[in-house]
Parts: sequence; structure tokens; C-alpha cells
Amino acid sequence: MIKVTLKDGSVREYPAGTTVLEVAAGISQGLAREALAGKVNGKTVDLRYPLQQDAVVELLTFQDEEGRTVYRHSTAHILAQAVKRLFPQAKLAIGPAIQDGFYYDFDVPQPFTPAQLEQIEAEMNKIIKEDLPFERVELSRQEALAHFQTSGEPYKVELINDLPEDAVISCYRQGEFEDLCAGPHVPSTGRIKSVKLMSIAGAYWRGNEKNKMLQRIYGTCFPKKAMLDEYLFRIEEAKRRDHRKLGQELDLFSIQEEGPGFPFFHPKGMIIRNELENFWRQEHKKRGYQEIRTPVILNRGLWEQSGHWAHYKENMYFTKIDEADYAVKPMNCPGSILVYKTSLHSYRDLPLRLAELGLVHRHELSGVLHGLMRVRCFTQDDAHIFMLPGQIKDEIIGVIDLFDYFYNTFGLNYHVELSTRPEKSMGSDEMWEVATNSLRDALAAKNMSYKVNEGDGAFYGPKIDFHLQDSLGRTWQCGTIQLDFQMPEKFDLTYVGEDGQKHRPVMIHRVVFGSIERFIGILTEHFAGAFPVWLAPVQVRVMPITDRHHAYAGELVKKMEDLDIRVELDARNEKINYKIREAQTQKIPYMLVIGDREMEQNAVAVRRRGQGDIGAMAVDEFIARVQDEIKQKAIFQ
Repeated sequence: MIKVTLKDGSVREYPAGTTVLEVAAGISQGLAREALAGKVNGKTVDLRYPLQQDAVVELLTFQDEEGRTVYRHSTAHILAQAVKRLFPQAKLAIGPAIQDGFYYDFDVPQPFTPAQLEQIEAEMNKIIKEDLPFERVELSRQEALAHFQTSGEPYKVELINDLPEDAVISCYRQGEFEDLCAGPHVPSTGRIKSVKLMSIAGAYWRGNEKNKMLQRIYGTCFPKKAMLDEYLFRIEEAKRRDHRKLGQELDLFSIQEEGPGFPFFHPKGMIIRNELENFWRQEHKKRGYQEIRTPVILNRGLWEQSGHWAHYKENMYFTKIDEADYAVKPMNCPGSILVYKTSLHSYRDLPLRLAELGLVHRHELSGVLHGLMRVRCFTQDDAHIFMLPGQIKDEIIGVIDLFDYFYNTFGLNYHVELSTRPEKSMGSDEMWEVATNSLRDALAAKNMSYKVNEGDGAFYGPKIDFHLQDSLGRTWQCGTIQLDFQMPEKFDLTYVGEDGQKHRPVMIHRVVFGSIERFIGILTEHFAGAFPVWLAPVQVRVMPITDRHHAYAGELVKKMEDLDIRVELDARNEKINYKIREAQTQKIPYMLVIGDREMEQNAVAVRRRGQGDIGAMAVDEFIARVQDEIKQKAIFQ
């Protein structure tokens, strides 16, 4: 007998050879039906995996991230089987699970059409109904090569050739279909319930533009139709909220052919941007930050000293000045370091918090550019804190508190991830351990739960990333806190300690918005273009019904303008209902209708975005209401 320790800590005994699925059935038949895979001593395995010795076992369902991955990857295999049935000449590439779904890449003579996508989806549903078992087959490297050479799958042969000589290679078979795969998979195709193929795209083999262009089919799948319907609704809602579409409709920004990846902000977009920057400046000033500005172009020697030339060169732009090499800055930190070095510092001066709204440029491939979300130039709301080693914990906590205040202001929830040393990095193991533990201590002091991303830190230090959740449940990585022992060493930064000797400060790199451009894109989609009053490019539109109401309407506009309320007068000779509909389309928070009664009573008829007519109001009462919303930065729609 072997002992199996379950997730709740209970221990059960089973005969050796008992499968993970049999363990699930022993707990409950419901769990056996919902289980998709298992984890044995931390390793994800098929439900048919036999237990030969004592083990810690966890049953994975669609509620678990690993369970969803298995479910989606299994569906990718069903997609590949359907394509091979309908298009036998198709060559198989790869088909992983991705967030919210899966894809599979195929080499086919002609691109797939939307009509063919429907045929493939129908064939997938047939395969699901056939309830074919997923069977694992292990082969030697030579056997695997022979098999896929014989079946005419060159991409699989290439993948096998990249594996070690002594590797044991696994394939999975369902029915007549077999694919190279490490697994695991669900027990059978019948475990998959609701499938939808979403789109077709081109994709280079292995992401290399020098390789052949393949056809990529994207899809999604869920264990219940209601979950699929909800997901498809969210997709449609995301299209409606697309910041690129709203940016054009609301005249906020544009991307021109003359500057792909370099956004142009229009007057209304600049209002939003300036409000965000003003808010940023006010809150940073309150917390002891001093604002600086550093050059966009700096000498090559600086970037070599910082390590960017060795570790980040492929993402940078270059130029020559007076026959010397210069680079356009991809990050603000070296400039901030140079500002620190312009004077001597005592321990009494620290922490020194230098903040910068710095324009940076990074080379991105044209295929990944996406509105304001992925651009080639953007403004980082950077700050660099130079501090004593004993101040690390308090400074990180202070930054976390600042981030929390900012994100709550916009009604954005978030989760936190800690990223550790990457393979390509600078510095000693000891320095990295101290830095990483310092971040852990600060998170513990704030009692914050977090996920660890092994090997995803910056090349100069570990980091804490803040992932914001928008109104559709999507997450966006924005804020980051990076702890750095390397740059002070590379630039020989010092301060004079209490002992009169020179010591090395520690640095924090941090951004709140991350990129102001990207944050505007996120807010545009989060609010569906209906910005809170304090951010709205136009806060109030005044709409007189006839010509005789124009003078009174003009006086109202002047009064609000003098109070810094962003107000427009719609004095066109149009019907009032037409004016209201247009103001609603422009997502203006307040619409004021002016007629005879309003003139007589020194009042306004107020319409609120999303609420409609909320009744008449005295002018001063309405103005006080708007001013209070602006002051409070109220976020209700």
C-alpha cells in the first residue's frame, strides 16, 4: 500500500498502481467527472498516471490555472485532428494553450477561409462526440524521428532534432491522430464541451520572420456553454471599448503612416494626459519627490556603463553626433544617476527621491504595435530613490502605499507579482539574494499576497509588478518597483556616512502609470470612453433650445469657464433631441438644456450621462456639484 496526501492534508492509503483518476473517484464521483489532470509531488500529470509510491496528490479542475491549461491544450490537439481530417496535406507545427484559449499553427498551400473555419469547428465537435481517449506513447529519439519522417511532418522532425540525444519522447494519440507532445491531456476528447474558433492569422515558424509564414487558428473552449457565451460577450464588449476605435470617435489621438508606433495626441487627448500628469505631480510633491528632466539622447559610453548596451541594445535607437555614437534613451535611470552625481551627498540627504516624466524610445517590431498599448515612444512616469540600505523596507512600503492610492482613485483592482533574477543579468548571487529578500520583507510587512515569477526580473535587479484589472476582468501590467544594487556600483555612487567615510547607496526604480500613453489606453477601455468628470475632455455641454436662449446660455458658459470647468456651447440651429444624442455619443458627463423656464428661474435642466434627465437645478447648485466631483475625483459613470 502507498500513502497519498491530499490538498486538504488528509492521508489515504491505496494499492500501488492506483491512478490519479481512481483517487479522484474515491473522493467523489463529482470530482472524478470534473477532474482534468492531477499534480503528483508538484508535477502535472494525466489522470491515468499510476501512483507507485507515497505522494502528495492534487486534483486539477477548470477552476485551476493548470487545469485550464490542460483543457485548452487538449482542445488544440482536437483542432489539429480536425484540420488533418479535412486537409490531409496540412503540416503540423505547434499548438499551445494560451490565456483564454489555444491556437495551432499549420503549413497549408492556401490560407484558411472563414467558411473553412466553420467546417473545422464542426469537425471538432464530431471528434468531441466520438469521445476518443487520449493515449500517451513514449518513444526513443530514433523511433520518434522515423515516425514523423514517415508521416511527412517536417516541423515535428525539426523539434525532435532539437531535443537531447538520450531524450525519451512522448506522443499523444486520439483515434487516428497522433502528435508530438509532452502532455498531459484530459482523459478523452469527450471531456471538452463548448468550443469556438475565433480567428485566423499568419505566424512565422518559431516567431522568426526569416522562416516560413504559417496559418494560425485561434480558438477558445469552456466546460459549460454559459461560460463560453459570457466570454464571447466580453470579447464583443472589448471590441466596443477598443481604445483605438474610441480614440478616433472621441478625437483623442491618432497613429499616422508617417510615424508607426509614435502616437499623435489631439487637443482632447492632451486634456486627459495633462490631468493625469497634474495629478501625478501633485501627489509626488506631497510625498517628497523632486521633479527633474534629463536629455533624450545621450552618449554611447553612458549606455555601456549602465549595461544597457550589452543587455538592451536590440531595443534601442542610435545616432551619431560629431562622429561619436549616441543612443536615444530607452530608460530614464542613467540620466537620473547623472543628476545624483552632480553633487556630494550626506546620509542626512537620503532618501533622495527624483521623479521624471521622461520620454523614452524602444524599438518594437511592427507586428506587435497596438494603438497606445504597444508603441515605440512613450512617457514613463519614472522616479528613482537613492537611499541608505536601512531605508529599503520603509521606502518600498511608501511606494506601495502611493501605488495603492493611485489605482484606487481610478477604481482599478490589482494583484502583485514578484519577479526574480533573469538568466541575463548583472551582479553577484549575494546581492540578488539581499535585494529579493528586501522586496519579500516589504510585501510581508504590507500583508500582501503575491505570485512569484522566477527569472522575470530586470537585468539589474528583482522587481514587484502591479497588474491592474479593468472592468472586463482583463489584467494590465503597469506599476513596477525595482530594487537595484548594481547601478550604484557601476556608476560609483556614494554618500558620506555618519562615520565620515564614503558608502554605496541603494536605488529603487519605480513607475506608477508605467507608460502614460498605455495608461490612457487602459482607462479609455476601462471606462468605455465615458471618463470621470475630472478627466473628461468636455465636462459640460450647454444646449439652448432656440436663439432667444443663446445669451443666457453664453453667460452660463462664461461663468463656468472662469471657474475652470471645461464647458462647450452648442448654439447650432438643430433640434434639441439631436444635440442631446450627439452629446451622448461624445460621452459628455453633463448636458444642460436651456429653455424659457430655465431663463426665468436662473436654473438649468440637467441631463447626466448614463442617467438621463435628473431634473432642474439652480445654476450655483449645479456648479457646486460639478466642482465637488472634480475635487473628489469621483469615478462613478
